[in-house]
Amino acid sequence: MAFDLDELTDHDGTKDCPICRAQAVVEGALVPAVVAWATHHELPHFSLALHGAAGLLGAMLEEGIPRDEIEAALSGALDDIEQQIAEDQAMGGPPVGTA
Repeated sequence: MAFDLDELTDHDGTKDCPICRAQAVVEGALVPAVVAWATHHELPHFSLALHGAAGLLGAMLEEGIPRDEIEAALSGALDDIEQQIAEDQAMGGPPVGTA
């Protein structure tokens, strides 16, 4: 099965942007849950984030998506995150309720 990772990384600028919605789920539900699970199980800081992300990316590899395409998409996503962090810091921090 062929995948177009651009569809998973390119924002379309609409209120129904699936990428923005996916990011909102990650930021609003998954990140807090992972932090809580790691804390509850007394795991090293970021251990679940790193190994969870690697496991999910591994599932993409198993589906036949080439590693170089995954790395390129991940690099772009990290670029977006770094840009958002810089914008948040310039505005005085992330929006209330997301820290």
